Amino acid sequence: MIRVLTLLMAMLLALPFAAEAQKPIKVGMPMPLSGPPALFGEPASKGAQMYVDEINAKGGVLGRKIELLTRDSKADANEAVRVSRELILKENVDFLVGTLTSAEGPAVSVVAKENKIVFIAPIPKTDQLTAADKLHPYVFRVAANTTMEGRSAAEIVAKWPVTKVATIAFDYAYGQDVTKAFVGHIKKLKPSVEIVDQQWPKLGEQDYNPFINAQMAKKPEAVFSSIWGGFFVTYSKQAKAVGMFDALKYHFIGVGEAATPETTKSMGADYPVGIWGNSYDAFYWGETAAHKDYTARLSKYLKDEYPSSWAIQGYIGMQFLAEAIKKAGSVDSDKVAKALLGLTVETPVGPLTIREKDHQANRGQLYGKTVKDPKYPFAIMKPVTYVDPSKFMD
Repeated sequence: MIRVLTLLMAMLLALPFAAEAQKPIKVGMPMPLSGPPALFGEPASKGAQMYVDEINAKGGVLGRKIELLTRDSKADANEAVRVSRELILKENVDFLVGTLTSAEGPAVSVVAKENKIVFIAPIPKTDQLTAADKLHPYVFRVAANTTMEGRSAAEIVAKWPVTKVATIAFDYAYGQDVTKAFVGHIKKLKPSVEIVDQQWPKLGEQDYNPFINAQMAKKPEAVFSSIWGGFFVTYSKQAKAVGMFDALKYHFIGVGEAATPETTKSMGADYPVGIWGNSYDAFYWGETAAHKDYTARLSKYLKDEYPSSWAIQGYIGMQFLAEAIKKAGSVDSDKVAKALLGLTVETPVGPLTIREKDHQANRGQLYGKTVKDPKYPFAIMKPVTYVDPSKFMD
């Protein structure tokens, strides 16, 4: 009888642990799913969900399935904070992976710090997110930052036969930071360059004609732009209508992923073919077997012959989180945060590492001049080149 009672007691005590093991690991994803920013935010969330579906099919992490809870942040810092707090306090998520703009990212980072919960940013680029005075144990980035992006673009423009350069960027953290990095680096590379004009429309501007006209009156030979997403679609259509690209002889570079398949597909014949741009990914890149395999899986998952470039960022963000949980052997945020330090993950674009000193991954991007290719009904980058950001990270 004593032996039976002891066995029953042991079984009862084990029940809470068994129940805990069966509970899903909840991950909150604040991400823009409406308006022009959804051009990037929606595919990024789908890439994250694809990774979750794949790993759950293999048994999950630590024997537990992952549950992704996505909420529309509307590309607004206040809304991103609101939904993040709701995910933490009402949905009891274990981690946060998300945000798109450089206004949202730093704002949600504060929420993560307050709640001591790991937050992985797959898209926001502002240097301020992981700057020394903003860095804390729970924030990590698997995107490029503005220093890396601005300097990469400067390396390209410095080789052009131009000396009079203008810039246009939204007047907020991302636009300010990436433009500063570009200007500082191109002047170092090519001291003869003169910045003849700088335009700063507000984030979300829809009428760019006053900015375009004012800029072209200064007669620049090249333009650096960081207008992004659906906003770039509007801006470039208006610029093309007044002949800006022709006047520049297509000496125009659009960072902020102006050459993504999403953008060129959505614009079709309206895209200003001949400009330079960048992208986190391109289904036609096909650099490695791992990337080709990922692209084939993504194409099937999205039911799209020409799948999104932005899905990769949601995918990699979730990949890093899952690998850190495995390494930590726990879902405790303090343990997972420590596991992320110096963590190297084999991603579809190759091995990436999160540095210990600033929680920044060595995430590079693809750059190229856009051309028409008879294989596709929209512009692509050709040749497309992956720019290693290592030398731009400090």
